[in-house]
Amino acid sequence: MTKEQLQIKNKAVELIKTVYDPEIPVNIYELGLVYEVTVKEENNVHVLMTLTAPACPAAEIIPEEVKEKVGEVDGVNEVEVEITFEPEWNQDMMSDEAKLELGLL
Repeated sequence: MTKEQLQIKNKAVELIKTVYDPEIPVNIYELGLVYEVTVKEENNVHVLMTLTAPACPAAEIIPEEVKEKVGEVDGVNEVEVEITFEPEWNQDMMSDEAKLELGLL
C-alpha cells in the first residue's frame, strides 16, 4: 500500500465513523459493521460491511451513506460497498467504546 493509499484509507475510516445506524446511537465502525476498507489500484476503494440484521430497516440507507462519505475523500476514484452476512454480525464485534455507550460493559 502506498503512502497515498494509506492516507485515503485512514480518511475513509474517519468519515465512516460519522455514519450511524438510525436506531443505535453508535457509529457503524465502532459497532463492528465494517469488516474491511481496501484501497485498490487507481485509488478505488472497496468497503466490505454487514448490517445488524438482514432485514435491517436502514439496509438501503447505510451503505449508500458509506459510499457517499468515502467518495468525498480527496483522491478517491470509485467506491464499491459490498454487503455480506458472513460472518454474521454479533455484539462481540463491537468496540469496547460502543459496548460502553450501549451499557453492555
